Amino acid sequence: MSLPLVHHPYYDADTVADGHRFPMRKYSLVAKYAQAQGRMLYRPKLAQAEQLEYVHTPDYVSAILTSSLDKKLARKIGFVITPAIARRACAAVGGTMYAAQFAFEAGAAVNLAGGSHHASAEYGAGFCVFNDVAVAAARMLEAGDASRILIIDLDVHQGDGTARIFAEREEVYTLSVHCEENWPMDKPPSSLDISLPQGTPDAIYLTTLQQVLEQAFRAANPDFVFYNAGVDPHGDDRLGKLALTDGGIAARDRIVAQQCRQNRVPVCGVLGGGYSKDPDEVAKRHMFLLDAFDSLVD
Repeated sequence: MSLPLVHHPYYDADTVADGHRFPMRKYSLVAKYAQAQGRMLYRPKLAQAEQLEYVHTPDYVSAILTSSLDKKLARKIGFVITPAIARRACAAVGGTMYAAQFAFEAGAAVNLAGGSHHASAEYGAGFCVFNDVAVAAARMLEAGDASRILIIDLDVHQGDGTARIFAEREEVYTLSVHCEENWPMDKPPSSLDISLPQGTPDAIYLTTLQQVLEQAFRAANPDFVFYNAGVDPHGDDRLGKLALTDGGIAARDRIVAQQCRQNRVPVCGVLGGGYSKDPDEVAKRHMFLLDAFDSLVD
């Protein structure tokens, strides 16, 4: 079968204009490019409140779903919390849960959204409303679909929300490779954090990644992997501060795919961040993940 891809029209909340730092239109562009390649897209159901509450507090979930979140907390997220933003967040969580199910069957799958790793149990931050990977991982553990999960987070920003949510859960191993001198300033410990200096180029990044992934797989011994493939480590990214090229991003995604294949572990990919001014450039960089994961599908 071909690589399963999950997409929902709600991923592109058109209430967020192109001039916003968060290039919302990248989601519809990635879907368009995937379809142009003849790829099939599967539409997820929206996550329900009881599913979101696997990792988020009922009060926070309710405030998002009713668009009644405190304005100070909404500013921390970076969006005005509207019904469209709430639908988008629920669709993204549903998409990651759906993609994880596909990954079990096919060996790999990708949600063409997701990676909202700054969302913690009681609040969101950094354009992240609900932590889709955390919800999907907790659901899998609850259902007995997995017993040991490795979360590989290669977004340029540390996965602080994911680290907080799973701080006391030994069955989830969180790896974050990020730029040290970047947001968030408060970086709670992941299972393994690799902080890179500003301007880190392809060669150093990729050598470091290969070593770190081998270490993480040994320590986690996972039966399932989630991969946050944010493209914001790119040198042209407005919020990144690292110096990867297009070739470096593509090689990074191939290294992750190779490690999953070598360890015979199914993997669910999510897009994560990417903040270049041109949404089209960001979307094309996200396509590297699809190319890398094609090799994992049985």
